[in-house]
Amino acid sequence: MQTDFLIVGGGVVGLTSAQVLLQAGYRVTLVERGTVGREASWAGGGILSPLCPWDYQEAVTRLAQRGMSMFSEAASTLHASTGIDPEYQRSGMLLLPPYQAELAAQWCAQHQLVLQSVNLADYLPVEMGSGLLLPEVAQVRNPRLLHALRKRVEMLGGMILEQHEVQKFEIAGERVVALQTTQGKFGADAYIVAAGAWSKTLLGEHALNMDIRPIRGQILLFKFDTPPFQQILLKENLYLIPRRDGHVLVGSTLENVGFDKSTTVEARDSLLQRVREIFPGWRDRMPVQHWAGFRPGSPDNIPTIGRHPRLTNLYANSGHFRYGVTMSLASAELLLNEIEGKPQPFPVEEYRWH
Repeated sequence: MQTDFLIVGGGVVGLTSAQVLLQAGYRVTLVERGTVGREASWAGGGILSPLCPWDYQEAVTRLAQRGMSMFSEAASTLHASTGIDPEYQRSGMLLLPPYQAELAAQWCAQHQLVLQSVNLADYLPVEMGSGLLLPEVAQVRNPRLLHALRKRVEMLGGMILEQHEVQKFEIAGERVVALQTTQGKFGADAYIVAAGAWSKTLLGEHALNMDIRPIRGQILLFKFDTPPFQQILLKENLYLIPRRDGHVLVGSTLENVGFDKSTTVEARDSLLQRVREIFPGWRDRMPVQHWAGFRPGSPDNIPTIGRHPRLTNLYANSGHFRYGVTMSLASAELLLNEIEGKPQPFPVEEYRWH
């Protein structure tokens, strides 16, 4: 099997990396330890923005804003080419107090992001007082996005191999020469690690200073006949995301518990309590689903994108922490530019592999 690039990891970052490489004319094979698109990319909420963007470093802002600006067209193209609607929509995000209004206003003015002070009663029947509205914030429905990306990669000629867990990188000199997997050995001209929370573990000694660890997040899902509100709601670190069909996602926890994907009664009760403080009328309403996923946690939420410092044909696109979907299209663009030696749209030093 001749291939130019072998991508390890079938989440949103692996799939978007495959897509740009295929569109650039390369032959691509993607190997996934389980089922494509069933880990962090599936488990998250699909808010296409950092929660409070003013809380992050400029390296996060640059990558997130670039990714956000690319999503509308990308979602339309995916829908048209695959027939699967990722349900991209600019629903806006409404912040409930408490929040740092002055900091938010300064940051939004500096970064050309629209921010409005609004009367909450105009948006939510049970809320009084003022809120902040970010009307341009969009969302996407993760499982649908992943289905569309998978189909697009296959339509472009990419090969996807599931249940292929990588066991070892075979190295000769300064190059990777093969990947040993549970289903046999595979070779390529170059290799890309996009394995999310598993990236550092997978690389072992070759990870060098890469600092990526699993951070568990638990989410509740509610179902209404019609959406109970239109905007994404954010109160401190609690978010509620309304889908078109009446589903509402509520999340999420941040738990450093290793690779333990179990859900807990404590997390469910904590999330329920906080939701009911906002919506007392939900007191008797129980979630229809409760799940957990592993975010690829990284220092300051800054991913590793680019070539390995020592192995000339090994690349990473990993460690996007909470914003893999938001950053995915821009990260794939940066990776392709690095591979082809093309100019980058902005400084990329913070994402380099050290």
